[in-house]
Amino acid sequence: MSILEIRNVSTGYGEVQILWGTTLSLEEGKLTCLVGSNGAGKTTTLRTVMGLLKPWEGQVFFDGKDVSRLPAHAKAEMGLVLVPEGRQLFTDMTVEENLEMGATPRHARLHYAQNLERVYEMFPRLKERRSQKAGTMSGGEQQMLAVARGIMAEPKVLMIDELSLGLAPVLVLGLFETLRELKKLGITILLVEQNVQMALAVSDYGYVLAEGKVALQGPARELMEDEHVRAAYLGL
Repeated sequence: MSILEIRNVSTGYGEVQILWGTTLSLEEGKLTCLVGSNGAGKTTTLRTVMGLLKPWEGQVFFDGKDVSRLPAHAKAEMGLVLVPEGRQLFTDMTVEENLEMGATPRHARLHYAQNLERVYEMFPRLKERRSQKAGTMSGGEQQMLAVARGIMAEPKVLMIDELSLGLAPVLVLGLFETLRELKKLGITILLVEQNVQMALAVSDYGYVLAEGKVALQGPARELMEDEHVRAAYLGL
């Protein structure tokens, strides 16, 4: 069953069109990745789904409802959450204060203590540094905090834009392992990621975006074995 559907969406910035009839579908409880070269429209897709950018044409359906024109805060209340590229943390606030800011949806506030304990179990380093200001942490720690803040919102669908960007390989492995843990919790995940091989390795299904259109799609394992994907994105 699809929990999130993007149907024939076209949009862009000003007069510059980025997406050209893009269609994606996320199966509930699955991890889906969206990969492609820089400028393919991956971040624009997430921004449009979240309501930060309005579709010129097409529709976005979440949990069976047409949410194409809803603002981002209304979608967050429904359980659609974005971990943006660049993290966008409150750098002058502590780790725990950032996590508290993540729990703004009404349903998430009801389970604040339980969710806080859960993210501290997932990210012990955040618990150790819960009183530290977010801006003084390393890039890897900040990315952990950004993901943890997203979890605090109790998402039905968690969208993550560029999980591994600028991080050391050892930290990347840990973050990708966290995605597996989130999937076990039943959270549906849409991952935009530059590390195509890692993204496909942890995903159930994948979409390859090229010039604002879906060029390829299929089970992640099949995409990893696709000669075009291997040549264009995996350097094989």
